[in-house]
Amino acid sequence: MKLQGKRALITGADSGIGQATAELFAREGADVAITYHTDEAGAAETARRVEAAGRKAIVTQTDVGDPASVAATFDRIASALGPLDILVNNAGQAMSGMAVADMEDAKLEQILRVNLMGPLFCCRPFIKLRRAQGGRGRIVTISSVAQHLPTPESAPYGMSKAGVGSLTRSLARELAEDRINVNNIAPGLIQTPMTQERFEHPEKIEASLEKIPWHRAGQPEEIAKVALFLASDDADYVTGQTWVVDGGLTMQWGGA
Repeated sequence: MKLQGKRALITGADSGIGQATAELFAREGADVAITYHTDEAGAAETARRVEAAGRKAIVTQTDVGDPASVAATFDRIASALGPLDILVNNAGQAMSGMAVADMEDAKLEQILRVNLMGPLFCCRPFIKLRRAQGGRGRIVTISSVAQHLPTPESAPYGMSKAGVGSLTRSLARELAEDRINVNNIAPGLIQTPMTQERFEHPEKIEASLEKIPWHRAGQPEEIAKVALFLASDDADYVTGQTWVVDGGLTMQWGGA
């Protein structure tokens, strides 16, 4: 088992990539703390899967864009599980259909707080915790290929994901002496509840798949496997990197 005896926090683990990562981490020996924002039933299902793998699960409602909520979550996890070894910043929010000229300030701030500030808010207590334990640890953030591609009518989303890539590089350098690895995964089109609307319209999904050299969407489990690698000792010499997992989409973009 790659994570035997480890303790991981996975934000937004009530569905999709977060849920798949929690389940895989548990099968590999980790106890898992699960956060959710609104989908309590989904978080409970994730906990059930973790416990079915024979590991401990704790569920907490958290607004990652609120530092007070994040601090309370870390306090609860410390009491229930003990010191964390792994942080997976997965919670995020999508947006579309809002041009910059018409953008509402509240929407802009919401997207940036959840997608960009959220990972930073979670990293701060995790870093302090790991330093108190003598260092070492793993931070994995789930961003998006939007950090590399134009995002018309959803500019704040692309901005937030590009910012996560920059945060990854900066933190990796800051934390190198602590031996805390910091990496980022940029998924392409993954079939999750967040993208389900596209799959319900044949013309939309056909247009999307035509741009992907692999001609299919990815599955949450495929991202979870990369997260497992980055959270394990197998990736000890890997830090400050963004791992693009997109079926070749970004490679294709320039010729599309």
